[in-house]
Amino acid sequence: METRRLELLAELSRLGSMRAVADVLRTTTSTVSQQLAALSRETGTALTEPDGRGVRLTPAGRRLAEHAVTILAAVEAARLDLGPGAEPNGTLRIAGFSTAIRTHLLPVVAELADSHPQVRVLIREHEPPEALAVLAADETDLALTYDYNLAPAPADPTVKSTPLWTAAWGLGVPAHTPSPSPSPSPSESAVEVFARFRAQDWIVNSRNTADETVVRTIASMAGFDPRVTHRADSLDLVQDMIAAGLGVGLLPTDHADRAPSPNVRLLPLTAPHVELRAYAVTRHGRLNWPPLTLVTTRLTPPPP
Repeated sequence: METRRLELLAELSRLGSMRAVADVLRTTTSTVSQQLAALSRETGTALTEPDGRGVRLTPAGRRLAEHAVTILAAVEAARLDLGPGAEPNGTLRIAGFSTAIRTHLLPVVAELADSHPQVRVLIREHEPPEALAVLAADETDLALTYDYNLAPAPADPTVKSTPLWTAAWGLGVPAHTPSPSPSPSPSESAVEVFARFRAQDWIVNSRNTADETVVRTIASMAGFDPRVTHRADSLDLVQDMIAAGLGVGLLPTDHADRAPSPNVRLLPLTAPHVELRAYAVTRHGRLNWPPLTLVTTRLTPPPP
């Protein structure tokens, strides 16, 4: 049923005549009559009957008019609740990678528990391809994703990506394992660093290919094909595998989300540098929903 027709019916119940309804709603008596006739056809029952030179509601019409008042009030409440200026309220579904959740999202969730207790956040841990898939299926409202400067994600016109933060990454190597050649100098390029570990096994992500693309890109610049032998999603596990001497792999230089291992040495990568870029991804038109705006704004760093 169209809410406009329900509004006409509710006004007829309140005012008693089609002319009065037309005057209040700035339309014509003919339009009111036509819309109420269409509503009668939709419901399959007569809603009005002749009453002298006018009409009156049938018992079914009076009953539907009572429902109409409730329905129209609920629609108005929903409009106010979902409007850009509304107080954030409702359940927000977020899918994202573990570092974003642990380091950036959980502090926001804790803050909202005090400042906006009517906003409930449901979290699912996913790597970017998985998060984008559930976003496309409308199974989440916000996807926290990432790519690398050396492995940019393809542009997707069906979603809106808001940049969040960037983080430098380096090459994690066993701290106590002799290097294949003398220790790196501060001026070494990423290509030179990779070249010194060309004979090592390499560890990459098990659920995303972006870091493997970075590894293979720099390795190709150094003239070798890296031997990828281990795959792990957890950065803590990657760090432990490096410490155990199973290989080398990319790790963030910022240890904010995990304790650094004394058994892992992190070599900086420059020329080219390796940078992870995080994004908040939403479906078009959704970012004006107050709970989504609230969380995204808090995740986005202030301009410098």
